[in-house]
Amino acid sequence: MGQPNYEYISGNVEIDGENLLELSPDERSAMGIFLSFQNVPEIKGIKLGEFLRTIYNIHLKNENPEQKDISPFIFKRFIKKHLEELKIEEEFLDRDLNVGFSGGEKRKIEILQMKLIGPKYIILDEIDSGLDLDAFKSVCKLLKNLDSENNTFIIITHYFKILDYLEIDKVYVMKSGEIFKKGGKELVEYIKENGYEDLK
Repeated sequence: MGQPNYEYISGNVEIDGENLLELSPDERSAMGIFLSFQNVPEIKGIKLGEFLRTIYNIHLKNENPEQKDISPFIFKRFIKKHLEELKIEEEFLDRDLNVGFSGGEKRKIEILQMKLIGPKYIILDEIDSGLDLDAFKSVCKLLKNLDSENNTFIIITHYFKILDYLEIDKVYVMKSGEIFKKGGKELVEYIKENGYEDLK
């Protein structure tokens, strides 16, 4: 969570009084920030089940440094209910991380990660791209179930469809790397009817 090829020039990025630019990716994650990648990486040699168990153990230790690691056996029993809820087959746990997964399956795995660690700030980078209609509706429904007073979503998208399925409070239009216009959901409706050219 952080692109080393970008050069910091000026300003701050603050959440809860902390300057994120001074923190490492793992420290940002420990603060409760979760980033859903636009292009989810496929990693051979790392089993999905072991990856999920590792991030869950790290999350528990962030909450309580004295926490001992949960064994693979106990974790498999624990995660079963989440797999059933998301309609993910248990055999996926023994597959390489995201290798050969469909777009919808990859998104469900990301949502599974969110359920395991309960992040406060969730950044979704074009989570609606590459999904067929059924997978898209399924992902939107799961995201709605995750939404609560205890978390905040930042949804980055080029399309309006996902905004029709989710409750949104604020809308920001970016142009040339800067915030060009901001408003509420009415801004989305305006752009749908009039396009971007009339925005001032």
